[in-house]
Amino acid sequence: MSTPLWSRGEPVTDWDVLEPGGSESSALLRLWRGFMAARCFVALVLVVLQGVAFALGQTMQAAAIAISAGYLVATWLEMRYAHFEPPIRGFSTLWLLTIGIDLATFTALQVLQGGNVNYTPLFALPVLMSAVLGTVIVSLGTTASVTLLLLADAGWHWLQQPGDSSTRFVQAALTGTGLFVVALLAHELARRLAREEAVAQRNRSSAQMQAEVNDLVIETLAEGVLVIDAEGMVHAANPAADAILGQGLAKLSLPFALHAQPAWHALAALSRQTFARRAPQSEEIPVAQARGAAREVRVRTRLTPTSDKRADSLCVMFLQDLRELEARIRTEKLAAMGRMSAAVAHEIRNPLAAIAQASALLSEDLTDPAHRKLTDMVQHNAQRLARIVDDVLDVSRARQQRVLSLGEQVVLDPAVQVLAEEWVRQTQRKGVHIALEAPGIDVRFDAEHLRRLLVNLLDNASRYAGKGEGAIQVITTLQRAGTSRPALQVWSDGAPLEPAVQRHLFEPFFSSESRSSGLGLFLCRELCRRHGATIGYERRALVAGGPEGNEFFVSFAASENRLTQ
Repeated sequence: MSTPLWSRGEPVTDWDVLEPGGSESSALLRLWRGFMAARCFVALVLVVLQGVAFALGQTMQAAAIAISAGYLVATWLEMRYAHFEPPIRGFSTLWLLTIGIDLATFTALQVLQGGNVNYTPLFALPVLMSAVLGTVIVSLGTTASVTLLLLADAGWHWLQQPGDSSTRFVQAALTGTGLFVVALLAHELARRLAREEAVAQRNRSSAQMQAEVNDLVIETLAEGVLVIDAEGMVHAANPAADAILGQGLAKLSLPFALHAQPAWHALAALSRQTFARRAPQSEEIPVAQARGAAREVRVRTRLTPTSDKRADSLCVMFLQDLRELEARIRTEKLAAMGRMSAAVAHEIRNPLAAIAQASALLSEDLTDPAHRKLTDMVQHNAQRLARIVDDVLDVSRARQQRVLSLGEQVVLDPAVQVLAEEWVRQTQRKGVHIALEAPGIDVRFDAEHLRRLLVNLLDNASRYAGKGEGAIQVITTLQRAGTSRPALQVWSDGAPLEPAVQRHLFEPFFSSESRSSGLGLFLCRELCRRHGATIGYERRALVAGGPEGNEFFVSFAASENRLTQ
């Protein structure tokens, strides 16, 4: 398995292998700015010293003052405008404009001042600069240049004063040796500093990247996640946890105490138990909701491993809504049930065809009106069963929606009126109001499918609606808000649906009641898709200031007759 990119980090061996723009270069740039400031400070000190000596009446050479002033101007300009590409490689233009100027300036001052002032300590600045900012060759070359300049200065004094000048030669040799030692140590320390900073930068970037990835993964998990410390303080929570716990968790500022909400006391106790036993725990806990009944939640806890004895482990708590888990399990059975339903439908189709044919043949020989009525009922119901079989096969095979003919259209208001009144008579349901506001509008929908659609929506509304007048309202409109298509609305005054229920309303086998198959709204959606219509849910009030309720709406596709008008 390959190592992730953000965990790789090979050490740097020398400035020669550094690439511009890296974290090592950032360290060198900061050191560069420090040396530029130090050069300006040294130049300023030289000018001030020349001025003080002149004020005290000492004999000063105008050339020395001019060199110091020129050096100050040069260092300031280089600090402002010089472009540094780390490291300094060879005796390039950059070396000449910085280290070369330093060597020339300090050498000139040393020669001009004679033996009055010793400028030898200043040569440490260019040596350190070359050792820290340059390669090994630049560092040793600069140090060798300084040593040769010091020996040349000692030789110049020996020519002017042929007496005993061995002390100057010895001093120049010792100073050169010391500068070589300083250059090598400074170069090695600078390399190590930049290398450690580069590793720290890579580790910081890796940690930040992994933290961002962890946050993204946790945020998109379907499971709720809480990160809790040993004191019971929650340090992280994802949106799924907020949806499952349902007590306004997202509005709390992190960290917060898990036991702050009475509904979460059982979770806090399970967290304490995890820390006490130092082992994972699993339990199913009822969690009270701000609205609606309590929710059964499967809770699993894990402790994070830690190698630092001073650092405490964290408890990671995973939350699963048992109802959603069961719904997913039932949904996973859809493929198998689809194959089974297709096989059953095929087996039913042949007997239905035989029943229909036998009934038709039998009706030809019957003269008694009562008998003919019975055979007509057999044929009618056999045809209805055959159409249901076709629909099951269409869904199981996931066939492309077929194009409806002009005959498969209904006039919306009369059809809804008849179907709704028929449902009221059969169920003896009171409090149903019918408001038809789409006169003369044809919609592309099969009449039998419209009946099944409306019956399913009314059955669903009746299951949760109250018993008062207007508890259920069936409405047709020419234009629903946000669309210009004719619509059918079934509104009820039931309690609001929980967010978790809303997300799975139209999925197969999902129901908030154990007695329901969970197929009603799924079939409604499939029928709407087949006819080019759309179905949706909304929590709203029918009139401004009125009570809110649950509304299922169907936006129909316009009929062929209407499109040609």
